[in-house]
Amino acid sequence: MAQPTPAIGRIVHYGRTGFVGHVGNRVEPGDTFPAVIVRVWDESTVTVNLQVLMDGADTLWATSRAEGVEAGTWAWPGRV
Repeated sequence: MAQPTPAIGRIVHYGRTGFVGHVGNRVEPGDTFPAVIVRVWDESTVTVNLQVLMDGADTLWATSRAEGVEAGTWAWPGRV
């Protein structure tokens, strides 16, 4: 099956480590959160801006993030 194409409004997973100041449940290194693609910068490197939905009352604006498996990157969710 072909890999999906990043587009505004698509839901992806965002891997985050380190401190994030927000109102809600604690964020731990290695946590993954859902994120909405709000801008596609470069389709060749799959660089996007994201609004990450935190486990609480706010979001994280993650800019110029690449697709990958490392902290600070995004990935397509697995099929369920």
